[in-house]
Amino acid sequence: MRTLVLPLAALALGAAPALAPAALAQNAPSANSIIQSLTPHGNLAAGGTRGIRLVAPPQGGAAPAAMRQMPARTAGAAAPVARPVAATSGGAPSVNLNVDFATGSADLTPRARATLDQLGKALSSAQLGQYRFRIEGHTDTVGSAATNLTLSQQRAQAVAAYLEQTYGIRSSRLDAVGKGEQGLLVPTPPQTPNAANRRVEVINLGS
Repeated sequence: MRTLVLPLAALALGAAPALAPAALAQNAPSANSIIQSLTPHGNLAAGGTRGIRLVAPPQGGAAPAAMRQMPARTAGAAAPVARPVAATSGGAPSVNLNVDFATGSADLTPRARATLDQLGKALSSAQLGQYRFRIEGHTDTVGSAATNLTLSQQRAQAVAAYLEQTYGIRSSRLDAVGKGEQGLLVPTPPQTPNAANRRVEVINLGS
């Protein structure tokens, strides 16, 4: 299976700067790239294994090589272009997205809406219209674990709400879950900012 990885500013500490529509469009992954990453193959496509994914690094261990190769985003840098990264064997199709929120809130920024517009088009497509998806919010380790868990849940719900209201995606197809500091893409010590860990992961749960 494939996993498309974009470090997520969805759970970033700072608000995104104002950008022109053209810049937002360039930074957001395309709907086609999201479709390619979330389109199931093998057992999931045949209605077999559902929602199984092994993308998070083992507890206390190093991240898989494909994950370690993803550079962290520095402050003020543009969001990287979507690129495929190999998922662990047996994992369900998933994609990590950069979705900017206002500082300490679940308010979507213009950059966030630009990214979610591409996700909405992808989930509304003929290729993905039959599937259900888990929307997972993730944070880095800055702040308390309890605060991060609550904020990640609010932001995952904000993503799901935007998809429902703007693209008419049924709520029964979306399961919003806050993971907080769980499942760090890049293992770090406590109170360590890392843009790669501030992300929203969309996982194909099957039909």
